[in-house]
Amino acid sequence: MGQYDVVVIGAGHAGCEAGLAAARMGKKTLVLSIQLEAVAMMACNPAIGGTGKGQLVREIDALGGEMGIVIDKTFIQSRMLNRAKGPAVHSPRAQADKARYHEVMKATLESQENLDLKQGEAVDLLLEDGRVRGVLLRTGAVYRCGAAVLATGTFLGGRVFIGESTYESGPGGLAPATLLSGALAKHGLALRRFKTGTPARARARSLHFERMEEQKGDEDRMPFSFMNEDIGENKVSCWLTYTNARTHEIIMENLTRSSLYGGLIKGVGPRYCPSIEDKVNRFSDKERHQLFIEPEGLSTDEVYIQGMSTSMPEDVQAAFYRSIAGLEDAVFARPGYSIEYDCIDPLSLRPSLEHKTVEGLFCAGQFNGTSGYEEAAAQGLMAGINAARKLDGADPFVLDRSEAYIGVLIDDLVTKGTDEPYRMMTSRAEYRLLLRQDNADLRLTEAGRRIGLASEARYVRYLRAKNEIEAEIGRLRAAAVSPETAEAFLIRRGTAPAQVRTTLAELLKRPQIDYAALAEIDPERQKLSRHSQSQVEIQIKYEGYISKQAEQVARFKKLENKRIPSDLDYFALEGIRMEAKQRLSHVRPLSVGQAARISGVSPADVNVLLIHLARGKRGESGEVNYCTDN
Repeated sequence: MGQYDVVVIGAGHAGCEAGLAAARMGKKTLVLSIQLEAVAMMACNPAIGGTGKGQLVREIDALGGEMGIVIDKTFIQSRMLNRAKGPAVHSPRAQADKARYHEVMKATLESQENLDLKQGEAVDLLLEDGRVRGVLLRTGAVYRCGAAVLATGTFLGGRVFIGESTYESGPGGLAPATLLSGALAKHGLALRRFKTGTPARARARSLHFERMEEQKGDEDRMPFSFMNEDIGENKVSCWLTYTNARTHEIIMENLTRSSLYGGLIKGVGPRYCPSIEDKVNRFSDKERHQLFIEPEGLSTDEVYIQGMSTSMPEDVQAAFYRSIAGLEDAVFARPGYSIEYDCIDPLSLRPSLEHKTVEGLFCAGQFNGTSGYEEAAAQGLMAGINAARKLDGADPFVLDRSEAYIGVLIDDLVTKGTDEPYRMMTSRAEYRLLLRQDNADLRLTEAGRRIGLASEARYVRYLRAKNEIEAEIGRLRAAAVSPETAEAFLIRRGTAPAQVRTTLAELLKRPQIDYAALAEIDPERQKLSRHSQSQVEIQIKYEGYISKQAEQVARFKKLENKRIPSDLDYFALEGIRMEAKQRLSHVRPLSVGQAARISGVSPADVNVLLIHLARGKRGESGEVNYCTDN
């Protein structure tokens, strides 16, 4: 039926980014969706971003991906989470008009050069000598290709659970993919079952918002995309309410009617996003759980009840939802449900997201055992990039843990694996002060440009910001302020006066002083963009902490740069425990640093490995040369 360079199976958040990345890097690309209505569908909450997740979206954007651009066009409320804390954990989040998000992303794919978007169900991969050569559809159509990306989301073997009722289904009532699982197993891809869930959708006009707490968006809204300076006004409020003793009583009285507790569900669910029946049962000491009422868009009356996913029967759902303040007369448009689906163990993947035993097959998103739109999109972007580079004969593009949250995400998956749907959190990133959401462009745009993904317009914008920030930091460090001027200024700001001649940069380091305040004593002040102002302030205020973390990264890089031969026989190494040999042989780490992060590999095992590698690097003098950077 056709010849393509790359075929992407699935058009959710992972598939969209994979397809766009491959096409923008010059590859003729086909993106297949089991139903075109599923393109970039928000099957769960109508929002992009959040703690740890917002960082991923800004990194996707800096590299030249699409998610940030689309949410900026379709947001209806924007907030920066964790503002009361330090910048390392500030995380943007935006409510989306979910129908518009789908429409804009679909239109983006349809207009992308080198990309075809088609409806069709993939049922098999065509392999030759262990390499992907094509994709077979249920209709019998065959699309030949040099690389493929599996981004099947929760459609693969999808089964929905609502109380005692269970049936084959994809998310949102769409058709599941029922035949591909068997084909993948035939090709040696071991599958497992994970599950996730979603709450009911209620009709907004049936709710009593006056009995809830209003949650407004930020007045100073931060775009997700570094290509945008202003994104317009918030259009809606969200609302906060809580479960209560009666809610919990109804749930516990009907616990065995839940698909989860009734034994129907076998798949492993996300620990960090449990169903409401799981919350109430496991955390019986908590008197209440908070719920957010989130509008699903401007053209619909449906609202999403965040924090209350469930697999209870519909009659029980109605009873416990209506026990909550503001929901007493709720009318429901859709019931909550749980869904099981097939996915793989990500330990079977390389850091490039290429499968270890099927050459040219890249995997992304929930198929890799993750949860969340943002985690999916990040993997899709990297899979699409590396599929394109594979066809060019170029080295894989891999970000490490010190470079990006994307690096943390993928390294966690391919090094440690996951026994439950993986969710990104700021606590997973050891170097989160360096990997802030606000500086993603400064960290990654050069790389995006180098691999051919970041556009010329994006690169010019990045260079302008970079030069502007560096020049202003240099100016503030050089701009002296007399003791008299500084003393009067600091007294007005409620902080101790300076005793000696100081600089604007030294004044800015004080907690009571922000960049805007310096305008009072800075006649040479330049007009900077909001983004540049933020960078100047953060880089100066946190300079000491940033330097310490940079030193930690330098130590991390030493182990990352100690490469391990790909054909190393771990079972031949004396002094390494058998469990560690098995784990090392299974994961096949690329570096000593990656080996040290494998579950079941101890520091003693790593020391033995280092000794072995050092012996292999001895010079003629017999001295050990630890330099394995090449």
